[in-house]
Amino acid sequence: MGPGMKKVSQWILSSLRVKMLAMFVMLTIVPLIAVGIVSYQKSFRTISEHSKASFLLTADRLARDIDVLFQDTARLLELENHQAVLRFLFSQTDSYADAKDILQAFDLYRKTYRNDSVLNISMVNLYGRGISERRGVFALNQNPLRNPHFQYLMNAPDEVLIVPPDEMLPQDRLDGFQYDSEHVVSIMTTVRQRITREVIGFIVIDLDADTVLRYIRDAMAGHAGYFYVADSAGKPLFAADSSYAHLLPSAADLAPRLDRKSDSFVEDGPDGQIFITYTTSADTGWKMIGIAPLREIAKDAREIRRLIFLSVGLSIVFTIGLYVYLTSRLTRPIQILKHKMRKAASGFFEVKVRPAGTDELADLGNSFNIMIEQIRMLMERSIREREQVRKAELRTLQAQINPHFLYNSLDSIVWMAEAGKNREVIRLVQALSRFFRISLSKGRDLISVGEEVEHVRNYLVIQQMRYSDILDYEIDIPQELRAVPILKMTLQPIVENALYHGIKNKRGKGRIRISGASDQDRTIRLSVADNGIGMSAGKLAELRGLLDDPLVPQGESEPDSGFGLLNVQRRLRLYYGPQYGIVLDSREGAGTTVEITIPVQGGTHLEESVPGG
Repeated sequence: MGPGMKKVSQWILSSLRVKMLAMFVMLTIVPLIAVGIVSYQKSFRTISEHSKASFLLTADRLARDIDVLFQDTARLLELENHQAVLRFLFSQTDSYADAKDILQAFDLYRKTYRNDSVLNISMVNLYGRGISERRGVFALNQNPLRNPHFQYLMNAPDEVLIVPPDEMLPQDRLDGFQYDSEHVVSIMTTVRQRITREVIGFIVIDLDADTVLRYIRDAMAGHAGYFYVADSAGKPLFAADSSYAHLLPSAADLAPRLDRKSDSFVEDGPDGQIFITYTTSADTGWKMIGIAPLREIAKDAREIRRLIFLSVGLSIVFTIGLYVYLTSRLTRPIQILKHKMRKAASGFFEVKVRPAGTDELADLGNSFNIMIEQIRMLMERSIREREQVRKAELRTLQAQINPHFLYNSLDSIVWMAEAGKNREVIRLVQALSRFFRISLSKGRDLISVGEEVEHVRNYLVIQQMRYSDILDYEIDIPQELRAVPILKMTLQPIVENALYHGIKNKRGKGRIRISGASDQDRTIRLSVADNGIGMSAGKLAELRGLLDDPLVPQGESEPDSGFGLLNVQRRLRLYYGPQYGIVLDSREGAGTTVEITIPVQGGTHLEESVPGG
């Protein structure tokens, strides 16, 4: 070691500042690197799991879309119950009237269900005599029971058979019609006599399989991967063109992994590891399979890794520079300033620094004084803003429960008008007008109990026009309570919940009773009771648990039957406080009672009122 290096070494060892700097850097770098590594691993796992979950949800959505498609198409199988169809298939002689009735029934069912994916509806009896939309009446040249699909249905007459394109040859089609598209899915079932339940024929619906391909392309949009539909053995049935098609595993390799309803796993592929997920269609038994290179799924995680490493490096550089600057300015003014800052950190914002001189430390003292003043102003502003946020949240929650039955009401008005029920139309329009007039209330959050009751009455009038055979109601609110202010849209969502989840699912006529009473502690209790289907003890416990802490976001755990209750509970708790709100009681098969407790605030007079009529 030369003389120069010895001098540098002695300076480093003899300098307390350099020693502290080295120690400080070591103590800073190690935690930052550890935090960076942990953050990367955590973000990598989180993003990868999120991408995989998103991929699986897309496969589930594809399965639901296909199930809905076949469920909608299967409704056309109700033609087997048509009297003209039964006569046509049972008879061995041609009847122009029956054929005309059947073709008219085809057209009627198409207009009713509006399924544009259906290419043709046809049926044939056991003697080979049939009828279809495209060909009309026809006769087969061979026994229809030679068709293997019909043979299967003869042994399982209650089943609905879905035949993919590659299993239905053109010569097997009933009327011999050739479609422009080769992708045709056939849905078959038997037609049986009403009394003896004897099989007298078959009905076949040909469905355009391009609809399934469109669903697959929609699922692939926005995903770095590939989706296709396979049978239960992994054999592809529907697949869209894609640059990922070469990654498809063979059916022989895939079949052993498809024994569950849904699953996901990682396999070795030609270009590296690939992620594979699948789910099963409930109606068809087909498998919705999605594949994607694992590197594409983890691409965002790699970007975060680079960002974390860059942030750690910059943090280390900044920390070293800050330490060098601070250690060079260790003077008494800094100690004074530190003492003042500790007071400020403890919440004492009246503290002030009296800087001396015009150097940087004096400027720092002036800046500290300005900062303390700004913090005090920001705290006052924060208090005001929190109040505004609270009011905005109230209005947002209220907007979520605005009457969403408008479309049904308008449909009812159109239907009554077309039927010539003018008085009912006038009554319904008047009730709807009064309902929305009170809903708007000139932007006010509070209305009187009387106006809220009138609002509910208008809602029940509208709903009774639609459900007159199942709905009856009674309103018993004492006159002395009708002037008490109440948060708008409190009763209506609960009444709506009682109708749709209690009365509507009940056999026979249901009844909703709305009542009220006052307590001596300046509180009023409003009750909405129905004699609907009620709920089980487990369901009741779940809803009570959500109502106990409604301000905590529940996400997808909120049940459909409790959504209106939770919104009303949130609004009541936000406005009146946690001691007020909803109490729920229900018994399965007997009905449900919802009790609302609110305080009487600031008298019972409202400056403006919304007329009930």
